[in-house]
Amino acid sequence: MKVLGIIGWSGSGKTTLLTAMLPLLRAAGLTVSTVKHTHQGFDLDRPGKDSYRHREAGAHEVLIASGSRWALLHELNGAEPSLEELLAKLAPVDLVLVEGFKSHPFPKLEVYRPALRKPPIWPDTTDVVAVASDAELDVDARILLPLNRPDHVVTWVAESISRGVDIHP
Repeated sequence: MKVLGIIGWSGSGKTTLLTAMLPLLRAAGLTVSTVKHTHQGFDLDRPGKDSYRHREAGAHEVLIASGSRWALLHELNGAEPSLEELLAKLAPVDLVLVEGFKSHPFPKLEVYRPALRKPPIWPDTTDVVAVASDAELDVDARILLPLNRPDHVVTWVAESISRGVDIHP
């Protein structure tokens, strides 16, 4: 399973790029899953719903299922699971796009907008194999992709996968 991280500062357009890439990757015949990391707590349930009540009453896991989707909620009592542990829970696909987990070692695409006036991440890590930006940049031998052309980003991703190699310059 190929894994590509999408990293960058808040407001840089990571989610916008990722969601623009998904239908293009699917149109290219690739199966794609995503992992989104957040530093804040989150809840998929709403108070008053049966599944919420199950969890609040002490269930370790609650699986919610319908004719169109299912979700498994797992309560943590210890450390946050590693990216590897989370990836192992996914069904096999051609590509997993990971938003976040920027300190974990795997290939990453940095979304970088100089207008945000934040320093780039790529000079401090070899894991950033490409940069998508809305400006011309010297990215130190990494691939530079046009941020506002998700089709170009997807072409690079799809070509890398079709060659059977890890996503790299």
